[in-house]
Amino acid sequence: MKIKKICCIGAGYVGGPTMSVIASQCPEIQVTVVDLSKERIDLWNHSDLDKLPVYEPGLKELVAKTRGKNLFFSTEIDTAIDEAEMIFISVNTPTKTYGKGKGQAADLKNIELCARNIAKVAKTNKIVVEKSTLPVRTAQAIKSILDNTGNGVDFEILSNPEFLAEGTAVDDLLNADRVLIGGAETPKGQAAKDALSSIYENWLPKDRILQTNVWSSELSKLVANAFLAQRVSSINSISALCEKTDANVAEVSRAIGYDSRIGSKFLNSSVGFGGSCFQKDILNLVYIAQSYGLQEVADYWEQVIIMNDYQKRRFAENIVTTLYNTVSGKKIVFYGWAFKKDTNDTRESAAIYVADALLDEKAEIVVYDPKVPEAQVYADLDYLGTRSPEENRRLLKVVNDPMEASKKAHAIAILTEWDEFKAYDWKSIYENMLKPAFIFDGRRLLEKEIMEAIGFDYYKIGQS
Repeated sequence: MKIKKICCIGAGYVGGPTMSVIASQCPEIQVTVVDLSKERIDLWNHSDLDKLPVYEPGLKELVAKTRGKNLFFSTEIDTAIDEAEMIFISVNTPTKTYGKGKGQAADLKNIELCARNIAKVAKTNKIVVEKSTLPVRTAQAIKSILDNTGNGVDFEILSNPEFLAEGTAVDDLLNADRVLIGGAETPKGQAAKDALSSIYENWLPKDRILQTNVWSSELSKLVANAFLAQRVSSINSISALCEKTDANVAEVSRAIGYDSRIGSKFLNSSVGFGGSCFQKDILNLVYIAQSYGLQEVADYWEQVIIMNDYQKRRFAENIVTTLYNTVSGKKIVFYGWAFKKDTNDTRESAAIYVADALLDEKAEIVVYDPKVPEAQVYADLDYLGTRSPEENRRLLKVVNDPMEASKKAHAIAILTEWDEFKAYDWKSIYENMLKPAFIFDGRRLLEKEIMEAIGFDYYKIGQS
């Protein structure tokens, strides 16, 4: 089956970049990205490509090349579903904040709404592709909804999990280590898997496209992120030990990374991992294990989250302790709010939780991030519900000038590893600040000797 029209429901961090790459590599396929949010779609269609709602290096160039030709962004969801032969579901699946599985299970409300809408609209056979991160056996639930509420058309459900790292998403798509396609082990299921495979084969070698059953595909996504997050938490646990001794976590990481059985990736210690996937997927894995009575398995993976929370809490506590056990009324500048560099995504960013802890201590925080807008910073804090929105806005300010932010600051905390921070005039920043001037480097971005030579009291995670 040759696919000529694709619809993607969800114009976020996965749907937008993925469809832009498919459109750029498959000019013969019409790709339409739809979303309920008119505001988001308007930004995808904005004449100023710097206003795209998702920031990814290389993304605006792809959009410029394909938008209006074979890539379209629209709020006409039903029309796009009706016309498409293949429909990607790429909507948000946050961790549940209510009811059974609260704090662990994925909230599938958006997925079910999509499935019911597809069933209502579709009048011809469709291939439906799960692109959101979902718990095992979600495909079965989607198929049940489609088959029991549809118009008698045939639906094939595929699992095609994304393995993108934000900040390198375009390159991750163009040069993927592997593409995973799970589907039914039936003739129709195989045909659907082959149809999706043929799209990726436009730019990837066939041996990198792995076909599995649908359950293996769904579980593989959770497990891959769990393994990566486990490495981050493992090295972060050692960073705490390094700070109490004369060891340097960078040297430890380098030493063990040379072991070919271990490798060097994901061994960079920091204030903690964030993003939409790691925490959500591990909690999902914990919930699934508990659901099947595997409590020891659940406890094992939950420890990765516990260690990550400990690292963020430890960083905040160190700021308070170092600033003479009180930060009340003290100006603390945050350089960075995004969960990592080269993205404007703030989901589960360490900065949110460090800020929340310091605001509890009545600190006055000033935030600078080159890509995260003011409204998003406040939305992240308000979502926690720790204090009123008014108090958040009174205690925390967002600015557009990092140098101006440093004036009369007691301390600077580096929470995102933006490259531009390394190029700042740190001597001028030192002159701007109250003395003693403190830097708390949560991303191990700067050189200790240089900072101390300038005059800073400098603290780097994983170094005494």
